[in-house]
This record gives sequence, C-alpha cells and structure tokens, in this order.
Amino acid sequence: MKHFTTLAVPMLGAPLLCLSLATAAQDTDPETGLVMAEGWETVRDNCTACHSADLVTQNSGSRNHWEKLIRWMQDTQGLWEFPPETEATILDYLAEHYGPKEGARRPPLPRTLMPDNPYPTVAEPSG
Repeated sequence: MKHFTTLAVPMLGAPLLCLSLATAAQDTDPETGLVMAEGWETVRDNCTACHSADLVTQNSGSRNHWEKLIRWMQDTQGLWEFPPETEATILDYLAEHYGPKEGARRPPLPRTLMPDNPYPTVAEPSG
C-alpha cells in the first residue's frame, strides 16, 4: 500500500489541477500490514508468533512504551526473552514506524468546561 499526497499544480494558465502523486512513503506487507522497512521481518517473526500484526499496526507509542509492553508480555503472557540485538531491532522498528502520533488524542478539557463532580473528593468520616 502506498501513501499519497495531493499537490496543486498550475497547468498552462488553466485553473489549478490537483494531482495525486506517490510519496516516498514505504510499502506495507500485504499479509501483515507492517511497514516494510529495516527490522520488519524480525517484528513479523517474533510478534505475530503470538498475536495478529493488527495489535502492532493499530497502536503507537514511544520506544519506552513498546519496551514496557514487551516486559508486560514477558512477565504475564509467556513471551520469551529476546537476545539484546533482536530486542533492539524490534524496538528501533516500532519506535520509528509506530511511534507516538501527533494529535492522536484531543487535549484535556479546561477545568472551567468540566461539569461539577457529584462525588465527594475527600472521604467523610462515618459515624
């Protein structure tokens, strides 16, 4: 799958014409949806042994976030320990191609726009 961008190009004095041109974005593997870049096979071979590649492609996070997910899977889900170079390849790939997304979440609402909290914020002594 290629990513496209739209460019406005003047054509011989005619109104602007919008053309879609393929960008330098990288192809994705048709089977997994993973970006086909350095390290993708290592991610495919290790991550999809236990779960769908959709769990990777639908998520994003910093290198630290991905490392915490790996540790959680190792601590609770039976994921094996990776050789250091394999783990570095996986983390480099995930941070580069599935890193934090700009604007993926809206900013928090200002307190002035929030409704009043109907619940007590301090425990009241019973008695």
